[in-house]
Amino acid sequence: MKALIIIDMQMEMQHRIEAGRDHINTDAPTRVAELSKAFRQKGWPIIHVRHRDEDPASQFHPDAPGYQPMPCAEALENEPVFVKRTSSGFASTDLDAYLRRERITDLVVTGAVAGFCVNSTVRAGADLGFNMTVVPDAVIGFDLPAAGLSARTIFDVTMANLAAGFAKVVEASSVLTQ
Repeated sequence: MKALIIIDMQMEMQHRIEAGRDHINTDAPTRVAELSKAFRQKGWPIIHVRHRDEDPASQFHPDAPGYQPMPCAEALENEPVFVKRTSSGFASTDLDAYLRRERITDLVVTGAVAGFCVNSTVRAGADLGFNMTVVPDAVIGFDLPAAGLSARTIFDVTMANLAAGFAKVVEASSVLTQ
């Protein structure tokens, strides 16, 4: 069975975009919403993964405005939400056990951030034997100013690495026609 997984589409991502941070895919929330609608219409599962930080100063602390899901990533009542404390959606959650129990073998991955949580979740999922597909136009990427790396560079290298051995990388339009 196939499922859509939405990683870390939380308001902090929107805040970074609005602040003018170098990024890729301003339209990713629109693609996530389109994919969610299509999966719901087909009765396919949608899984939400959110990042949580216990540091009260963190934008991912449950009381911070950045913690809340973006409108495109609000879970419906029957959609599971996994809250992680690590980069990978697998390392600090029971996502693996849930997927196996539900007999989900194929994950269509969207969300944020390309070079971090999307990357580590896709790699971990592939290592665990899941068939991974990344939808690049439904993934947000940011720069690494301290390292002097642009959002485009990080995004392109991340997608190339994932495509080289961990996942299929296909645009939302291809997923929507399946």
